[in-house]
Amino acid sequence: MHRIGVISDTHRLVRPEALEALKGVKHIIHAGDIGEPSVIDELSKVAPVTTVRGNVDVGDWARRYPQTAVVKSDGVLLYVLHELNRLDLDPGAAGFSAVIYGHSHAPSLEMRNGVLYFNPGSAGPRRFDLPVSIGFLNINDQEASGEIVSLLRSDV
Repeated sequence: MHRIGVISDTHRLVRPEALEALKGVKHIIHAGDIGEPSVIDELSKVAPVTTVRGNVDVGDWARRYPQTAVVKSDGVLLYVLHELNRLDLDPGAAGFSAVIYGHSHAPSLEMRNGVLYFNPGSAGPRRFDLPVSIGFLNINDQEASGEIVSLLRSDV
C-alpha cells in the first residue's frame, strides 16, 4: 500500500501543518485554486506534484497547469479536476477508480457506482465554518480508498 497526498484550495497559503502531514507520501495531487506557483514549489519539496488549475488560477503563470489531469498509480486511474460540475465523462465507464476535485472547500468522500469521489476540502484560508483539511488516497491491491485529515486542532 502507498499513500498519495491530496490538497486543494490553498489560495496562496502553504500551511506548515500541511507540509508536515504530507511527509512520506509517494505523490501529491493539488486539485486547483493554487493561488500562485510558489505553492507548487513548496509542495514539490515533499513529493512530485500533479496539479490542475482552479477558477482563481488566472494569468500567464496558471496556463502551465491543465484543467484536468489523469494520474495512474499502481494500476489505479485517478481523474483530477477542480469543479465537479465540470466533469464531462462517466468515470466508471472510462476506467477511473476515483475522481479528485476541490472548489467547494467542503471535504467529501463518497462512493458512487463503484467510483470514489474525493474532495479533500481546503488547506488554505478558512472559509465560513468549514474545516481546514487535506486528504490521503490509499492505494492497495488496485483499489483506492480515501481519508480526510483536519489540519487545525480547533477542527477536531
